[in-house]
Amino acid sequence: MRIGVPKEIKTHEYRVGLTDVSVRELTSRGHSVMVQAGAGLGAGILDSDYAKVGASVVDDPAQIFATADMIVKVKEPQPEEYGFLRADQILFTYLHLAPDPHQTEALLKAGCVGIAYETVTDRQGRLPLLSPMSEVAGRMAVQAGAHYLEKIYGGRGVLLGGVPGVDSGKIVILGGGVVGTNAAMVAAGMGADVTVLDKSPARLAELDYRWAGRVHTLYATAHTIESQVVEADLLIGAVLIPGAATPKLVRQAMLAKMKRGAVIVDVAIDQGGCIEGSRPTTHTHPIFEKDGVIFYCVANMPGAVSRTSTFALNNATLPYVLALADKGWQKALRDDVGFRQGLNVVRGKIVYAPVATALGLPSYDADPFFEDGSF
Repeated sequence: MRIGVPKEIKTHEYRVGLTDVSVRELTSRGHSVMVQAGAGLGAGILDSDYAKVGASVVDDPAQIFATADMIVKVKEPQPEEYGFLRADQILFTYLHLAPDPHQTEALLKAGCVGIAYETVTDRQGRLPLLSPMSEVAGRMAVQAGAHYLEKIYGGRGVLLGGVPGVDSGKIVILGGGVVGTNAAMVAAGMGADVTVLDKSPARLAELDYRWAGRVHTLYATAHTIESQVVEADLLIGAVLIPGAATPKLVRQAMLAKMKRGAVIVDVAIDQGGCIEGSRPTTHTHPIFEKDGVIFYCVANMPGAVSRTSTFALNNATLPYVLALADKGWQKALRDDVGFRQGLNVVRGKIVYAPVATALGLPSYDADPFFEDGSF
């Protein structure tokens, strides 16, 4: 198979879809890989590193899209790339289609086979290709929150770890999944006052056991969410419904009661955000202020720690890339029911119901697309 790796063009996105280590695995199996010049520099991978393991390095992204049977990326295609996509082409990347009707329309028009990292599941129902970046984003959320709590950035001037004789900062985390757990780990390590809210009693029990009471746990109801939000110095949104738009758990009325200079980090922004008033921001302009509260809603947080993120992501995605390259998308997805959950769009149809529901569009059965042996 011919695999293409274009350079990411989203604002301040420095990750790359395949490392040189991953490329070596592909070329050793007889596949050809074309990498755009400079694609790996943000992760510390030189063009010469790719060339040494058998990749072709080219300057023109259009050439990559025109030649490759499969495009491997990190972030969703940007508007400048929509016209490059083809009907016989696999697109394997994070898509986050539910809050993005324009991208969805472009993929449907192209007729490509869109397989989304974020909806692939494993045998336990977990999200193995989302987890590495969720780990990174969860840990970064506390760092970002601590930074923007500083008075010079408009924050409350609170040190999350406190000092002897002075209260620690209060961190409230909505969601006890991978993002929430990693945020809690860093927050607890800093000495902050940490509370995690979740709707799963079993998950709350796991978190309580893990930290032996050092992290507070509360069952998430409208009452407990409001009571905690208004006391928070740092609020972290870590809610996820795979592939679907995130519900708004914090409404404007709650935000109006928050402390002036409090910080919100909405990690769920890729799926629309779980806090009313959130809107995507970039690493160039990461924050905005609303009613005295600072919002940090960068949609590609892990891009800022691009080397760590790239290698962590490739550790997870490589087996799936190899399966697609070795078997083709139809057999690879037939052989792995969890991998099949990653198929979001194909031949101009949405085949992942949560995306269709979020966008108010029809959803189609994927089975017919596995039967004709095309692609």
